[in-house]
Amino acid sequence: MKVKTSARSVLKTALCARSARYALALIAVAFLAACQGEYPQNSLDPKTDFAETIHSLYVSVFWWSMVILALVWAVLAYIVIRFRERPDRPEPKQVHGHLGMEIAWTIGPALIVVAIAIPTIQAVFRTQIPPGEDANALVVEVVGHQYWWEFRYPDLGVTTANEMHLPVGRPITLKMSSVDVIHSFWVPQLGGKRDVNPLRRVPDGEEPRYTWLYFTINDDEEGTFLGQCAEFCGEAHSLMRTRVVAQSPAEFDAWVGNWLTPSVTASAPTVDAAAAQPAVQEDPLVTEGRNIFLLQSTCVACHSVRGTQAQGVIGPNLTRLGNRSTIGAGLLENTPENLFRWISAPHDVKPGARMPGAQVGGGGFPPTNLSDEQVRAIAAYLGSLR
Repeated sequence: MKVKTSARSVLKTALCARSARYALALIAVAFLAACQGEYPQNSLDPKTDFAETIHSLYVSVFWWSMVILALVWAVLAYIVIRFRERPDRPEPKQVHGHLGMEIAWTIGPALIVVAIAIPTIQAVFRTQIPPGEDANALVVEVVGHQYWWEFRYPDLGVTTANEMHLPVGRPITLKMSSVDVIHSFWVPQLGGKRDVNPLRRVPDGEEPRYTWLYFTINDDEEGTFLGQCAEFCGEAHSLMRTRVVAQSPAEFDAWVGNWLTPSVTASAPTVDAAAAQPAVQEDPLVTEGRNIFLLQSTCVACHSVRGTQAQGVIGPNLTRLGNRSTIGAGLLENTPENLFRWISAPHDVKPGARMPGAQVGGGGFPPTNLSDEQVRAIAAYLGSLR
């Protein structure tokens, strides 16, 4: 009998020790998770009025939840201590049902739900109000593709991809749609996510149904904010990223002006009639790449470069590509080596990419059959588009 009791005690002690270790590990993980840091997609660091509305709602609900949690734990602790089992304590009085308590724990949660629902509904309506006509809002058409983002500025004549430039302090209206499947546009620091749906055919005279997102970036929040597709859209869904560059109004106007001005290396260099020599001396590799891109390859069937005969609309607009920080929808840093990798074999970099490579087709197109030397020249040309 004593041996059994001893074994049981040893087992109980071991289980308690293991439970303590697990508890300490969980506490350590909780403390590490609570440490504040610079995270690229942090929804707790709002940069717009939209995001601040959501954040303030979250904070309010969080603290009310903490109050309720504290009350529940206090009542639980009282019950555990007050009614704990004791050797000399008689069995407590057995209670079967209590009308007052049942009414209380039905009405109480209902009131809590109402208290949370009212500010939530107010926040929903507040973030759905479009800017007034006198607000000088900037409209950007966001178009989702598998697996990249297209940004069109209809009032400015600008079309770019994967990196959206916006001015701070100016109301922004995002008009969103998709050309293939459902996507979801989400830049956590700018606000809540929005589904980006394919446009359905509508009767003549009716406006297609877009999804909309309205916000204003705070005046002192210039910077680059990261986001990505938040709705599973296929094989490369997790690699469909985006960047939003928030700039001062002057810097934004300069970016627009730069985009609208044809790059020196976009088309053939101008000729100085007096000297009968090119006015701009450029890298021979860039010249070779321009000729291959515009005259010898199938690139122009999908891509567009302002100021040239390349006017494709299937793939991303490559105007001023050299100024972008990333390629492949935020997947690679924009360097000559990475451009070479991307043009040669995009499927090795991003499985599911619909761009044909040098040896492997994609998106219904055959391989480009470009040699390494030709790919390197095209990469030099595209990198020169600044």
